[in-house]
Amino acid sequence: MQRVTITIDDELDAELDRYMRARGYDNRSEALRDLARAGLQQAALEVAGSRACVAALIYVYDHEARDLPKRLTRDFHDRHDLAQATLHMHLDHENCMEVTVLKGGGADVQDFANHIIAERGVRHGHVIYLPAHGLHDHAHGTTRSRARRHSHR
Repeated sequence: MQRVTITIDDELDAELDRYMRARGYDNRSEALRDLARAGLQQAALEVAGSRACVAALIYVYDHEARDLPKRLTRDFHDRHDLAQATLHMHLDHENCMEVTVLKGGGADVQDFANHIIAERGVRHGHVIYLPAHGLHDHAHGTTRSRARRHSHR
């Protein structure tokens, strides 16, 4: 094992202590190792390229924003091969939250998620990539130019 020394500010230190108490860690080393592993796994999945992956796209949007619900609906219909299911929740009079399960090639999932998050009126967005061991890619369609690649388990 390697010994590493880091410097963190007081606010981050307090947050790390709260994290450790909430999850029952006995020491900072184990907590930081787990956080590092999770961060590295997330980073690796974000650049998965064409490898199959699953992801949760979570975003909050202003449903009163000009044509945003129509644009989002169109976007999801255009990429129905990626979007598997969506949960919609009303947060208040102006804001809605959606959680969409995406499945497909890593680059396609990442591009689509970035597109949705960048839509005008989407206030917050985040993608969580998950390992998808056992998924494989293939395409359906009558011609190669019309076929969309997607994954099955």
